[in-house]
Amino acid sequence: MCNNNNTSCVNISSMLQPENIFSRRCIWVNGPVIVGAGPSGLAVAADLKRQEVPFIILERANCIASLWQNRTYDRLKLHLPKQFCQLPNLPFPEDFPEYPTKYQFIEYLESYATHFDLRPKFNETVQSAKYDKRFGLWRVQIVLRSELLGYCEFEYICRWLVVATGENSEKVVPEFEGLEDFGGDVLHAGDYKSGERYRGKRVLVVGCGNSGMEVSLDLSNHDASPSMVVRSSVHVLPREILGKSTFELGVTMMKWMPVWLVDKTMLVLTRLLLGNTDKYGLKRPEIGPLELKNTAGKTPVLDIGAFSKIKSGKIKIVPGIAKFGPGKVELVDGRALQIDSVILATGYRSNVPSWLKENDLAEIGIEKNPFPKGWKGKAGLYAVGFTGRGLSGASFDAMSVAHDIANSWKEETKQQIQTVATRHRRCISHF
Repeated sequence: MCNNNNTSCVNISSMLQPENIFSRRCIWVNGPVIVGAGPSGLAVAADLKRQEVPFIILERANCIASLWQNRTYDRLKLHLPKQFCQLPNLPFPEDFPEYPTKYQFIEYLESYATHFDLRPKFNETVQSAKYDKRFGLWRVQIVLRSELLGYCEFEYICRWLVVATGENSEKVVPEFEGLEDFGGDVLHAGDYKSGERYRGKRVLVVGCGNSGMEVSLDLSNHDASPSMVVRSSVHVLPREILGKSTFELGVTMMKWMPVWLVDKTMLVLTRLLLGNTDKYGLKRPEIGPLELKNTAGKTPVLDIGAFSKIKSGKIKIVPGIAKFGPGKVELVDGRALQIDSVILATGYRSNVPSWLKENDLAEIGIEKNPFPKGWKGKAGLYAVGFTGRGLSGASFDAMSVAHDIANSWKEETKQQIQTVATRHRRCISHF
């Protein structure tokens, strides 16, 4: 259970003997504990490995990048060009397309873990993490799932805690009046794989973000009849403008222009390419897409074909939901639609508040110190991947966190060596 270069600890194999299953043991980690083996956690670990700092990675699932492996639909591709999505110190393979598929991205992450010899501790779920002020240490309580022994509990003790579970740990499932009486199939987008099973069905897609748009497009491509709920305003931008990534174009312009002018320029170009989205039920916010992303964290939709389906009527836009009934949904404008299935593209949220005791994401620094300084909290607490800036933002956070921890770890190690040397000299002089 313990990698020799990662922990200085009791013998865990003895701890997992049947007679000790229900007794909690404490394990000292000579370095940070990283919670989460997704892209954020792997990026931190790789940079720490490069700087020869020991660590452990805890992952509640049985694989790396479990969100990508278990909760994404088949047609998913990266929304941004690969150069903006690669992790530190290892680029994507040159033969990968500009927008890799989810399977290619998973392959890349697995090769990343292999390249840096990263070995997460799978099936270890954090129950709580609490800072012990008396000793200046973090106490991380774990439940381990084992096929051989069932469940057992123990505790890691460390100086540094890195929260890398991301913003999308838990599904958001809103409550709707009458949904229990609907009688049809109800699925969260995290469990959606393909529109094949919905062929010929009338499907209500709740949510108009990137997931809602792509699920609706996939349904239409499989000859289903999707209706997409749009309750509020949304920015829809083409994925590419004049053959160049819209994201890359925006980043380039921001080097020379203020955000408001970049927004205005991009919206003029979008109007020329897509037309007036308001005309089709997709009203634009008053705030520009980049400013809205920076201030409210609301990501614009990058269109990959759904908008043309909306214009042709193959994807219908409907307003908010009033309530559900048997085989139907009643909308806020008074209309009633007969539907067969519901897909909730209602997003995800972080699960950190459920286990990070007496702390929250604001205390880590995200709200007090927004990007690019939101990665560091107090008392050795760090966060990666919570700034709403995707994989590129997570990579920036990861490098900052690894550098900061490495400096602290090396300084403390140096002081410990000096202390031991001083004691040794005193011992010799005594004799």
